[in-house]
Amino acid sequence: MRVRADRRHLIRGEPAAAALLLLLLLALSGCVRGPSHSAPRAAGGATSLAADSLALTARETAFLDTLERRTFGYFWDLSDARTGLTPDRAPTRSFASVGAMGFALTAYPIGAERGWITRAQARERVLATLRFLWQARQGADAAGCIGHHGFFYHFLDPDRGVRWERVELSTMDTALLMAGVLFCQSYFERSDAVEDTIRALADSLYARVDWRWAQPRPPTIVLGWTPEEGFLPYDWRGYNEAMLLHVLALGSPSHPVGADTWDAWTSGYRWGTFHGYPQVGFAPLFGHQYTQVWLDLRGVRDSTMRARGIDYFENSRRATLSQRAYAVENPGGFAGYGERLWGLTACDGPLDGTVTIGGRERAFRTYAARGASFTTVEDDGTIAPTAAGGSIPFAPGPTIRTLIAIREAYGDRIFSTYGFLDAFNPTLTRNVPVHHGRVDPSAGWFDTDYLGIDQGPILAMAENARSGLVWRYMRGNAHVVRGLRRAGFAGGWLDSIAAGR
Repeated sequence: MRVRADRRHLIRGEPAAAALLLLLLLALSGCVRGPSHSAPRAAGGATSLAADSLALTARETAFLDTLERRTFGYFWDLSDARTGLTPDRAPTRSFASVGAMGFALTAYPIGAERGWITRAQARERVLATLRFLWQARQGADAAGCIGHHGFFYHFLDPDRGVRWERVELSTMDTALLMAGVLFCQSYFERSDAVEDTIRALADSLYARVDWRWAQPRPPTIVLGWTPEEGFLPYDWRGYNEAMLLHVLALGSPSHPVGADTWDAWTSGYRWGTFHGYPQVGFAPLFGHQYTQVWLDLRGVRDSTMRARGIDYFENSRRATLSQRAYAVENPGGFAGYGERLWGLTACDGPLDGTVTIGGRERAFRTYAARGASFTTVEDDGTIAPTAAGGSIPFAPGPTIRTLIAIREAYGDRIFSTYGFLDAFNPTLTRNVPVHHGRVDPSAGWFDTDYLGIDQGPILAMAENARSGLVWRYMRGNAHVVRGLRRAGFAGGWLDSIAAGR
């Protein structure tokens, strides 16, 4: 049996066996359906949202200004200025995260455009990061290397930038990093020594990734590799955040995979209806968000979406709104759930165990891939602000109102120095020992850490909704255009790009 998997099931700091068990649980869980709360947008035609004409009230504008500025601070303040290494979480000291580095590289141009830093500051940070990534040692040794065959290890020593303990070489986290690299390549377009070097390093880093090597069972792409065990026994197949990985693998100028790799990946799609919204299913919202942090999929479709009469942007809108409808119905009876308190995705949680609350035994999890879809429901009452924040372009009104309501209801317990802390759970009001965070008996459990890969989508997607910045530059990246076309995408803005790009 081939198990569908996602990178965030490789749980931070937990043994590989626990990660593989969680993969199986997600893949084998049953379907859950519910009644309709509102109708999906009619099929056919391009998604109509114009990101650069988003109508916001003065209150919403002020909120997003604050949210973006604080969230940007996570990457600017905490990433190492010499190496670009970005912590997986903070303030708890942790390893560096390659995926978080991809979001950091995306954050720096946003900061420059918003005036929080100068363009010169942004490009110096980017240049230092790319140089470090290019010069760091690659190889098959179990220790002392940053990666192998152009790929990078999931987590790195925060001081030396080499493999952290026995973590895997991660194809998906490398894709997140490369997306940030390519965004910087497109953004820093001026003809001068610094920006010329940024573009050259970006090309070199991307061209070095040997996507074909990562196909031990072609045509699919493997999740990862370790020096001790070789390739992991799981490949990417079925809808999730790995759409980004496949587009980048197809677009490679040096080691491209074949079109049959895209076909193999989409062959695992599962279609169904959740709370009245037909969609290709994936329960945690990050799977609907990560690819579209960088790729503008409004009005462009592959053969699968052409047959369904929608695009992936619309599919993500439906996934977002169906989660909101699930929370309104609140079948689990969790505290606070409703129109302005919802959002399930992979995130921190309070503990692994059961607690009796109000005469009812509740099961809680620490870090887990929470979500709700017809494919599975994984819900213990833990809300992650990045679920709504990473979906702002898909459903601006409901997501922004939810984020404002969360901040107003819980204040600095959930919204602090770097924006939203990772997660909270209003149901857990008993003062019991917890793995992360703290319990406030009057309001619930609150995380005390920020997570880089959850901060990144909040910042980038808020900016995409407001200005389309990341999308606009990535539409002009020749590697991205080539990858989309090799995957069979057509229509919309992609048809206006000159042939041969």
